[in-house]
Amino acid sequence: MKIDLQYGSRLRLRDGAGVAITTHAGQVWITEQGSRRDVILRPGQSFTLLRPGLAIVEALDHASISLEARRLAWTAA
Repeated sequence: MKIDLQYGSRLRLRDGAGVAITTHAGQVWITEQGSRRDVILRPGQSFTLLRPGLAIVEALDHASISLEARRLAWTAA
């Protein structure tokens, strides 16, 4: 899913652990609830959300991003 964000706009993602965010244009700032680490993505960079709870993606200028659900595959023994 591709999303265009205007400068200063925010996208709120709930329980997004495993969702990959890729920046195609502009820059975005990402913060996750419970994490001390914030991430800034530039064009061509990706980051996969690691935590459940709220994550916020904020456009630092006009930005274009895509979201892709990437869940870990596992099998029970």
